[in-house]
Amino acid sequence: MKLQKLVMLAVLSLSATMASNAMAAGDAAKGKAKSTTCTACHGANGISMIPMYPNLAGQKEQYLVLQMKAFRDGERKNMVMAPMAAGLSDEDINNLAAYYAGLNPAG
Repeated sequence: MKLQKLVMLAVLSLSATMASNAMAAGDAAKGKAKSTTCTACHGANGISMIPMYPNLAGQKEQYLVLQMKAFRDGERKNMVMAPMAAGLSDEDINNLAAYYAGLNPAG
């Protein structure tokens, strides 16, 4: 009985995780259109020419979503990124994450 409950809980948790991942999937074409401001620091292809700014090309999509939301919501502090992310909607963030995740990290 206890094992059945654990299995059911695991299945429900996995289903919820998969559903949230599917909902967060963005539109890379819209992300590319929105990325013009990002290119100043992160490069035209997501590869930064400035050592203090990270490369975004090929980064995991969900990681990018979480980080941009954290900057936007003030959970992660950075005086450059906070104002950049402040005006982004969840849809904007999902689209940007999809775009950068799809870029080749080798340039």
